[in-house]
Amino acid sequence: MKTQVIVLNGGSSSGKSGIVRCLQAVLPDPWLAFGTDTLVEAMPASLQTSDGGIEFAADGAVIVGPEFRALEAAWIEGVAAMARAGARVVIDEVFLGGADSQRRWQKALGELRVLWVGVRCDGTVAAGREVARSDRVTGMAASQADVVHQGVVYDLEVDTTHTESMECARTIAASVE
Repeated sequence: MKTQVIVLNGGSSSGKSGIVRCLQAVLPDPWLAFGTDTLVEAMPASLQTSDGGIEFAADGAVIVGPEFRALEAAWIEGVAAMARAGARVVIDEVFLGGADSQRRWQKALGELRVLWVGVRCDGTVAAGREVARSDRVTGMAASQADVVHQGVVYDLEVDTTHTESMECARTIAASVE
């Protein structure tokens, strides 16, 4: 059975989005890309100002509430349904809950063939990238660099600290069937 889903997990500013774009360029078949940023951007602005939604604290912490979790669960099921319908999908994720986050995806993806990829980056390097971006709260990269990997089991890991996105994408693509 061919790989149907690639899940990239890493902290903010670890280089996942760049790897996804490179994967779409190097993989022979078309792959759809979805990420946690896609989900957050699709939500109403009111969920970024309510206790039940998602909050980006001044120190970079991300706090999610029950309304966010309910929409996230529906979104995860929807992405899994697309893969079951024949779309090949790359997921750009941040497992804030470590192994618990992975379990939510595993449950939804069920029998699909999934390549689990850890995207690591030294927290200091990721924090430097974060400063260069205008769309992140300072502190997010450092706070997520290690916690998102706790208890998560991968088929493959890449490290973007000193490795370019294209090289990481080629490494991942070599593991895709």
